[in-house]
Amino acid sequence: MSSGKENLFQRYGPGAASREEYFHRLSKLIPQLPYAAIEGIARVLLQAFSEDRTVFVFGNGDSAAAASHMMADMKKGAPDSPGARGLKVVAFTDNVPVVTAWDNDCGYEHVFSDQLKSFVRRRDVAFAISVSGNSVNVVRALEAARERGAVTVGLAGYRGGKMQTLCDVCAIVPCDDMQMIEDIHHAMLHSIFSVVRKRVSAAPPEILAAAAGQFKK
Repeated sequence: MSSGKENLFQRYGPGAASREEYFHRLSKLIPQLPYAAIEGIARVLLQAFSEDRTVFVFGNGDSAAAASHMMADMKKGAPDSPGARGLKVVAFTDNVPVVTAWDNDCGYEHVFSDQLKSFVRRRDVAFAISVSGNSVNVVRALEAARERGAVTVGLAGYRGGKMQTLCDVCAIVPCDDMQMIEDIHHAMLHSIFSVVRKRVSAAPPEILAAAAGQFKK
């Protein structure tokens, strides 16, 4: 007679093949990524740094975690020399009392746009992260940012949703699997961070605008 452990192993053992298939599919997705758009977002952030602008980043659920992660990387790690001027990045996902207050009093669709309206200035950057590209609060924040002359960038999945037309640069993961899109979003953010850190560390701020290609808005 088999032990309980053996029965469980027999029952769930085939999951190992599923895991291998997941990573196989993920690896096949990587060559299809929008590398020009990823580079475009890095250039926007470099120009924001050169002009001493602020980047406001936001998203829902796991994308909120990605927004906070991106903010931590950019604030702490770019540039990587002690005492050097850092990139101004604010994550609208991090102040739970503010988010819940706006949700309770005004509706969840306003939690990012109303925060943005209080701070954003022309040529600041609104950085949206949404798997579907259709999250109402993300869309409203992008609309508010565009109304105020900010540069809008974003990461999306599927076919880009409404974000695609609201972003000056939108990097869309061409995939219908939410978990894979989220995986790739994190990799995209790390790649953007790596590019920004390297270029900020290698060049003084006064020439970063030229390196960024002078993004026009």
